[in-house]
Amino acid sequence: MHELSYVKEDKLETMGLPNDTGDLASEMEVDAFRRLFPIRFYERHLAESIRPDARLLSRARDTTLALGAVASADGSALAKIGSTTMLAAIKMEVMTPSVEFPDEGCVAVEFHMPPICSRLVRPGRPADAAQVVSKQLSDAILSSGMINLKELSLLSGKAAWMAYLDIYCLDADGALFDAALLSAVASFSHLQIPVVSLNDDGKIVVLSEEQDGGNLDKEPVNNEKRKLTLSSIPFSLMCVLHKNCILADPTAEEESIMETAVTVVLDSSNQLVALYKPGGPVLARTSVIQDCVALTRQRIKELENILDEAISGMEVD
Repeated sequence: MHELSYVKEDKLETMGLPNDTGDLASEMEVDAFRRLFPIRFYERHLAESIRPDARLLSRARDTTLALGAVASADGSALAKIGSTTMLAAIKMEVMTPSVEFPDEGCVAVEFHMPPICSRLVRPGRPADAAQVVSKQLSDAILSSGMINLKELSLLSGKAAWMAYLDIYCLDADGALFDAALLSAVASFSHLQIPVVSLNDDGKIVVLSEEQDGGNLDKEPVNNEKRKLTLSSIPFSLMCVLHKNCILADPTAEEESIMETAVTVVLDSSNQLVALYKPGGPVLARTSVIQDCVALTRQRIKELENILDEAISGMEVD
């Protein structure tokens, strides 16, 4: 144990990475030090304003987005931020609107963390984070005003759409909310609302693909599949705090080590939608929050471009 705590100084001085010889023994020593003294390992990197994966502190991981990932869904998307992977799918169902809001539909959000996503998730027990992320996603989507719920109305007081959004975490390697929100936004961008008609009993009937545009006894409520008009689209960025350092888009390892996290949600107009800080030993001073907001604004530009490219790619296909 004493020998491991004195891992070769020349390797520590190079931020815990093996020297040019790169021999297996050196790599094993560095890996052992990283596991036994993770904070010291990271602090060696932070002193040089870089992270073990070679990212700058303010840089997010590579992000990809694919629309239409689930053929049987009305809207779907697969989002990846680094290794963190989310699959979102929307299913539309006709419901009776509430008395309070007869001209509005509803959105129901459910976030799932199956055991395959992380070794920390056990079979038969829902992950603690799942309910928290579900609530945060629902709040961000609805409070941002991204979806005009009146667009989901079919017949005032009689029929409206319920959009069931299910998000499955396939790989949980940090910043789960960021990736989940991105997949949710993308799936609503991909969403096509089905064609419906009135039957002889005056009830709403969802038409199949074969019936779209066919001969109908009654006029369809909507003549063709349509897309929602999205506005004030929310995006988020999680940052972890350690002493005087702010690390954007943390991995699961960084989240577990740094302990204090701040997640900022802004809409496409840079208006604040939500701010989450679930405790932690580092105080989030006003200047720190302002820095996190500034990083989120930069990140929004990247995410908007990624979303636009994914939508353009679908239109070309």
